[in-house]
Amino acid sequence: MSRRHALLAPLLALVLAVGLAACSSSGSSGAPAVVQQTNVSKYAGIELTPPQPRPSFTLTDTSGKRFAFGATTAGHPTFLFFGYTHCPDVCPTTLADVRLALQKVPADLAKRTYVVFVTTDIKRDTAPVIQRWLGSFAAGSQATFVGLRGSQAQIDAAQAAAHVAVAEDGGATHSAELLLYGPDDYARVAFSATPQEQQEIEHDLPLVAQSKSWPR
Repeated sequence: MSRRHALLAPLLALVLAVGLAACSSSGSSGAPAVVQQTNVSKYAGIELTPPQPRPSFTLTDTSGKRFAFGATTAGHPTFLFFGYTHCPDVCPTTLADVRLALQKVPADLAKRTYVVFVTTDIKRDTAPVIQRWLGSFAAGSQATFVGLRGSQAQIDAAQAAAHVAVAEDGGATHSAELLLYGPDDYARVAFSATPQEQQEIEHDLPLVAQSKSWPR
């Protein structure tokens, strides 16, 4: 992704970190969403500029029911992540960081939070596979974990709606962005697979949750 000002050049590596990332040692490619990290940001994660509206797309959950992401999660703090269950590093690390961070925030906040995982590997990630894999992260959590799947066209459309790069290589090369939408239905911060990710989530989730009063 090109930068309009030379002074932003040092941020390029950080920006690329939330673009397409292969869950292997094969490298990365593609253009990430527009992000910005400044010294004056109130977020510990990567501030999104401009904020991204909560997308509307409908996929199928692991129980076989239609799940309208925008309508169902509206007004709730919501993590959205695209990946696949056989990923050896980025995906399990990201979900583990979310789980650990949720254990540190107030219980009421955790209860009102959605964690939505959308598979990019439509061939191998069947409903039972996603359910077992996601269940290992949801165990003991008070948050609502949801696993979603669909046709290739539906998954591609969902990624486009969320303004993340569309996965390649059969889903193995996918966006590393973990988006966090607030009760105001905008994502103002995202996270990448860094050693500080858990602490960043723990810091930013309560902050994002203050963006609007809780839904009734």
